[in-house]
Amino acid sequence: MKYDYIIVGAGLFGATFANLAKKDGKKVLVIERRNHIAGNVYTEEIEKINVHKYGAHIFHTDDKEVWDYLNSFVEFNRYTNSPIARYQDEIYNMPFNMNTFSKIWKDVISPADAKRHIEEEQEEMKGKTPKNLEEQAISLVGRTIYEKLVKGYTEKQWNRKCVDLPAFIIKRLPVRFTYDNNYFNDKYQGIPIGGYTKLVEKMLDGIDVKLEEDFLEKKGYYRGIAKTIVYTGMLDEYFGYKLGRLEYRSLRFDTKVLDIENFQGNAVFNYTGKEVDYTRIIEHKHFEGKGSNKTVVTYEYPDDWTPNKEAYYVINDDKNNQLKKKYLELVSKEENVIFGGRLAEYKYYDMDDVIRKAIDAYNYQKR
Repeated sequence: MKYDYIIVGAGLFGATFANLAKKDGKKVLVIERRNHIAGNVYTEEIEKINVHKYGAHIFHTDDKEVWDYLNSFVEFNRYTNSPIARYQDEIYNMPFNMNTFSKIWKDVISPADAKRHIEEEQEEMKGKTPKNLEEQAISLVGRTIYEKLVKGYTEKQWNRKCVDLPAFIIKRLPVRFTYDNNYFNDKYQGIPIGGYTKLVEKMLDGIDVKLEEDFLEKKGYYRGIAKTIVYTGMLDEYFGYKLGRLEYRSLRFDTKVLDIENFQGNAVFNYTGKEVDYTRIIEHKHFEGKGSNKTVVTYEYPDDWTPNKEAYYVINDDKNNQLKKKYLELVSKEENVIFGGRLAEYKYYDMDDVIRKAIDAYNYQKR
């Protein structure tokens, strides 16, 4: 059978592209290496709770077209992301706002009070160009906030000292001089009611999907039966790592069902100190406010990436970016192949950006 598009990967980019192509009457096949659709936004029901299997995913966007497009499949709730940060035995609100500052410095009541403290602590970087992440963070928020809420979390996440990380990793830190715990500024925000898997199922309705199928093992065959390949897998893997391997950070998850109704009172707790190995605990029932008298929690641990692990975060240092440029030169020479998504482009994207990129890529392709 001949297909107009064979799409490699059933995540958000692949599902969006497939859905738009099907609406235009195109013949589409989606190939997925895993045993499920939805990529890293996959949710599975445990104890009547939609569990985010690969970490917390909160959708947010200012792009009305993207928001309306997704809401044509499922309804979103109005979940507001307000994570809590725990440093040792101290609790702080995120992002950094007046609730955070008034707890860190006991004499802070007004925005002027908070700015005074931050500006005093920024003085140690006055006239200096930040040479590493530690200096960059101090130049943005001062040493107290850096030590309590940035340093430990970042060093766990990257498994490197902040003084050994490049400054550009933290180009800015969100600082708000209002009493507002809403993490995102975007107009639209929420969680699909019923979970992300339900959303992607609707997007792929009526489309041929083949799970547990490795496209790269049969690349010649699939290229022979498709007019166009849409590839969302790893950029370097597509080319057999012929120029070398790009680097990533990974995660591992420890999910537990607890015989209590409410474990931490919030969906996301970030652990910013070095006294524990995990970076956050997710309590999934708080995303949708449903479930039984039990709860499901996931401990999230940063992990070194190896080829047998999932790649979650690209490492945008000079070495990897130079290698990426060389691979993109190979991409430009590939005929009838569209590379899209965070792995295929070796670039971090929020979910709404992935949807937007897929919509734009499809519209460009059909011109």
